[in-house]
Amino acid sequence: MRRTLLELALFALLSFLIPLACFLLSDSTRPAAAEPAPTATAEPAPEAPAGERTAAPEPTQTGEEPLLVLDTGTNTVLTVPVRDYVLGSVASEMPITWPDEALKAQAVASHSYALYQKSHADRRSLSGAFLSADPARREGFMTDEVLHSYWADAYDQNYARLAALVDEVLDQVLLYEGEPAAACYHAISNGRTEASQNVWEQTLPYLQGVDSHTDRADPDCEARFNLTRPQMEHLLAVAFPDYELPQDPADWFGAQEYTDAGYVSRIQVAGQWVRGTVLRRVLALRSACFSIQWQPGEEQFALTTWGYGHGVGLSQYGARAMAAAGSSWAEILAHYFPGTELGRP
Repeated sequence: MRRTLLELALFALLSFLIPLACFLLSDSTRPAAAEPAPTATAEPAPEAPAGERTAAPEPTQTGEEPLLVLDTGTNTVLTVPVRDYVLGSVASEMPITWPDEALKAQAVASHSYALYQKSHADRRSLSGAFLSADPARREGFMTDEVLHSYWADAYDQNYARLAALVDEVLDQVLLYEGEPAAACYHAISNGRTEASQNVWEQTLPYLQGVDSHTDRADPDCEARFNLTRPQMEHLLAVAFPDYELPQDPADWFGAQEYTDAGYVSRIQVAGQWVRGTVLRRVLALRSACFSIQWQPGEEQFALTTWGYGHGVGLSQYGARAMAAAGSSWAEILAHYFPGTELGRP
C-alpha cells in the first residue's frame, strides 16, 4: 500500500513538472521578460472603484514624482524615480543589442503604461503601489542592483547606451484624449495583434489589433511541444474537476472559435465551452493562438502555438523588425497604438 501511494504521488508530480518544463524551455526563445508574470504584465490592471483611488506620493525635491512599484519577490513597495523605472523596465523587456528605435519605443510604452496604472490601478490589491514587478527575476523592471548583476562587466557600457536612449524620449508619453494610454506590450504576436476586449473584456479604442506580419515570419513565433494522455488528463482534471472527459482522447477537445486576429476565442473541452485565454493558462501555452491534435499512434497530444504573450498592443519583435527596416520610435508606436498621440507626461 505504501509503495502504491508513493507511485501515485510520483506520477502526479511528473504530470505537473513535465508540461511545465516544456513551457520553461520555450521561454528561452523570447527577449528577457518580454511578457512578465501576470502580477507584473503590461496589461490594464483592475480599476479601483470610483471615489476610492488613493493619492499619488508627493514629488521629490528634484520635482520628479516617483512611481510606487510592488516588488512581488519581496512583497515590498519600492519608491522609484520615473527615469530609473523606465530604464529598468526597458532593460528587462528587450535585449540591449536590439535597435535604438525599438528600445526607445519600448521606453515610451513602459513610461505610458506606468502612468496609466498610476491613475487606474486598484492600489489596495497592490499594497498601495501603482504596478508590480519582480526585479530579481528580471520581470517587468530591474533595479540598479539587479542591472549590475545582470550586465556584469558590461554594466557601464550598457547603462550609458540605454540611459542616453531613455533620456531622448523621457519627456514623451502616449496619450489618448489627453490622458496616458494603456500602452500594453508583449513579446511577439501571431502576425496580428489582438483586441483588448478579447483578453481582458476591457475595450480600449487604440488597442483593437493591427498588422504585424513580420512576427509570423520570425522563427521564434512558432513553438511545439507534446503532452501525454496522463499529463493532459491531470491538467484538465485540476482546472475543470466537474468535466467528464470522453473515453477517446480524440474527443476531449472539440470545436474552436476564433477572434478576428486568429487567436482562439473559445474551445470545447469535454463538450463545454472554455475561453481560449483560460485554456492557455491551464496548459501553460505561450499564446492563445494554438492548435491541439491527438496523435493516437504515439498516445500524446501535439500542441503548437503562434506568438508569445497576450498579443495586445506593442509587439516587441514587431518593433525590432520595424526599427531594422528604418522606422522611427514614433512611427512604431503610431502603428501599434493607432489613435494615440505623443505628448508630455
